Amino acid sequence: MGKKEDNFGFFIKRHKEIASAYEDFGKLIHLQGGPLDEKTRWLIKVSVSTTGRHELALRTHLQKAERAGCSMEEIEHAILLTASTAGFPAMMTGLMIFREVFEDNLQ
Repeated sequence: MGKKEDNFGFFIKRHKEIASAYEDFGKLIHLQGGPLDEKTRWLIKVSVSTTGRHELALRTHLQKAERAGCSMEEIEHAILLTASTAGFPAMMTGLMIFREVFEDNLQ
């Protein structure tokens, strides 16, 4: 188990009701927040995490985007689009994390 999972487990164990409410909130936003399909929602989350330099969140969102059916090219494009808004360094950090997460899937 990695640090991220260990820390999340710690949070859940110590704050069950808060963790449950947060999870329910996230599900409601995803499922009832609007008309965007699942792939689009995860690509947006990849971009937002990249822009905000939220590295742990980006790792999670990359994996969830792949599970939602996003291709490597779609995910990479979502990261590249952040360069003109968030800046080249943020985009490059996102690209580096993308490569780390999907190193076995990239050529």
